[in-house]
Amino acid sequence: MAAHRLGNLGFMAANLTDKTQLAMSAKHLCAIKTDQVNKSQTRSKVLSIDEMNPHVKNIEYAVRGPIVIRAGELEKELKQGAKKKFNSILRANIGDCHATGQEPLIFLRQVLALCLYPELMKDPSFPDDAKQRASRFLAACGGNSIGKGFSLNYPFHISYYLDESSNWSLSLDELKRSISEARPHCKPKAICVINPGNPTGQVLTRKNIEDIIKFAHEENLFIMADEVYQHNVYAEGSEFHSFKKVLMEMGAPYNEMELASFMSTSKGYMGECGLRGGYVELVNLDPDVIVQFKKALSAKLCSAVTGQAAMNVIVNPPKPGEPSFELFEKQKNTVLGQLKEKGKMTSDMFNSIDGISCNPVQGAMYAFPKIELPKKAVEAAQAKGLAADAFYCFNLLEETGMCVVPGSGFGQKEGTWHFRTTILPPLEQLGEMLSGIGEFHSKFLDKYS
Repeated sequence: MAAHRLGNLGFMAANLTDKTQLAMSAKHLCAIKTDQVNKSQTRSKVLSIDEMNPHVKNIEYAVRGPIVIRAGELEKELKQGAKKKFNSILRANIGDCHATGQEPLIFLRQVLALCLYPELMKDPSFPDDAKQRASRFLAACGGNSIGKGFSLNYPFHISYYLDESSNWSLSLDELKRSISEARPHCKPKAICVINPGNPTGQVLTRKNIEDIIKFAHEENLFIMADEVYQHNVYAEGSEFHSFKKVLMEMGAPYNEMELASFMSTSKGYMGECGLRGGYVELVNLDPDVIVQFKKALSAKLCSAVTGQAAMNVIVNPPKPGEPSFELFEKQKNTVLGQLKEKGKMTSDMFNSIDGISCNPVQGAMYAFPKIELPKKAVEAAQAKGLAADAFYCFNLLEETGMCVVPGSGFGQKEGTWHFRTTILPPLEQLGEMLSGIGEFHSKFLDKYS
């Protein structure tokens, strides 16, 4: 089954035909040719594309798929002197904050520098609170040197849809429809939630979260809450509510439900995508399951310890009265304030373009506008073996150098077309990008109308 994130919720499932699937996987991964091969012939590959597990070949990840590969090729062509209609590639496909010009948090980088090179503790230019954080972290590492950690894997999801007509709101009827259709094929085990949302940029209300918890209780589902954008909330009236807090405040029997909450340094106001640090908090798990979980983690390599040190700073930021507090708060508030302004600019400008509509960017760092495409454009896309919005995004890239992600890469209602863009570029560059998309869209409609 394909992995979809459009709903910001998915059902993790255990296949009812595991033995059949294992047999299929074994056949494809361990196939041995029984025909006699002449020793003089060139030895064939042990694993060929025809013998690969078909599930591996069916994996798609539009965020770093063929459009992004083509963007890389165009960058090389530009460097080699090729003449294009644009001078550079604007990558709006992934939420890499620092790649778009956001300045790293100074305090966080100071702590990392001290962890990596403790001799800097002697340098008076480093503030005392940074030195104290680094000292505490190093004291927890073997030999006072950067040490151990853990890593996590994400599951596959069964898709469902949010309601675009009401700001990507959650419909319990849609959840029930999706899980009912899935049951003949699998046994749903968990409900996965991304809040604030990716790719839609919406923020779940407390009522939404309570409904999800009640639904998960009724269906006996484990809740997995991806809350990495929890600081990124912009729209008037929107507020982040953690699943753990709501679950506990709802009381029995809901406060006894199993929950995993995820957080990362890659998103939020930090944007430290290269450090790959994060954590999961496990609530109400069976003690025997915890033992097995820890055993599985101990058998894996850990995440980079610089990422773990960065995560330590995010959960334990400078406090009022400490020397780094004012600068840290200023940088954090500047980043979030700019993102709020850019989110409003993005939805407003998209809604001013004929043939494009966009719900308000309530949170996270993405917009997911809907695009109206003529029948001829859909037919031209089909002739090339592409989804219509992928065809649109390829054309956008080739004509303007702007790299966005087609909505078909996330899952969307049949007959609708979208693309996802980040709101991360600096304000002036973002304005130019949005205007450029408007000009492109008008020409695209003229061409295929």
